[in-house]
Amino acid sequence: MAGLAASAVAALAVHLLISGGEPPAETQAFTVFTAILLVLVLLALASQFFWSGLRQRLRETGPIIAAALVLIVLWEIITTGIRLLPLPYFPSPARVIQSMIDDRIMIWDSTWHSLSLLLGGYAMGVCAGVISGVCIGWFSPVRYWGMPVLKVVGPIPATAWIPLALVVSPSAVISATCLIALAVWFPVTMLTASGISNTRVSYLDVARTLGAKPGFLIFRVAIPAAMPNIFIGLFMGLGSAFLTLVVAETVGVKSGLGWYLSWAREWAEYGKVYAALVIMAVFFSSIMSLLFKVRDRVLVWQKGVIKW
Repeated sequence: MAGLAASAVAALAVHLLISGGEPPAETQAFTVFTAILLVLVLLALASQFFWSGLRQRLRETGPIIAAALVLIVLWEIITTGIRLLPLPYFPSPARVIQSMIDDRIMIWDSTWHSLSLLLGGYAMGVCAGVISGVCIGWFSPVRYWGMPVLKVVGPIPATAWIPLALVVSPSAVISATCLIALAVWFPVTMLTASGISNTRVSYLDVARTLGAKPGFLIFRVAIPAAMPNIFIGLFMGLGSAFLTLVVAETVGVKSGLGWYLSWAREWAEYGKVYAALVIMAVFFSSIMSLLFKVRDRVLVWQKGVIKW
């Protein structure tokens, strides 16, 4: 707790100490940001004595937050203080915050377009992957023809299909959505098929003894038993979707965070480049955390049995 408070104080103190020679227009926003951060940390530390849940949360996340604040302090010392890194390629955190504020409308619009593109492609890939994975894992004829296709098409990175997708598809948005779906489809299909084919025979025998039909065996026995594998495929597919999204936006799509990143780099606005990277980190980690919540809710019956 003391380290968390000290890091918050250091972030504001170091900024005020070494940013005196910088233009106020570039440092004012970061000054307000660090001041608000310090107030929030002090309020949280004071409230923990009356809120046990907050105290437990601070014990878990306090060291991580303190480490992040220390990194910000070092970042500002290296860039603004001793100017060890060359400009404009390594801007100060104050300049990055100011870039976020200056381009907030464009960043918000880009984030919204990236979210729409990501969710559309990810949903298509998950639906296709789960269906094909169940069919390959359950039906032997489908496995005979489907596995060679997976072995040939699956290992090819989705980004390698960009030239062909731009020629075949009538729209850059449609081609980017299909590329994201292709990137998600392969890991979801492989992990789903593995989970379905590895369903315990004892589960199926008991269900058949009780008179279960083939549909019941698939939807009420095999798929629930394969859910841990399916979620591993969902996480792997989400990582592939992030990569494909950024690459597809830099090539053909004229909106989104990837497009904004490429646009800022072309104009040598590296403060905006770092701002885009920060937004991407928050954006992608939030979606990943949401998927973790869904996994915990769906697999609540396996709580304490598996940890991953």
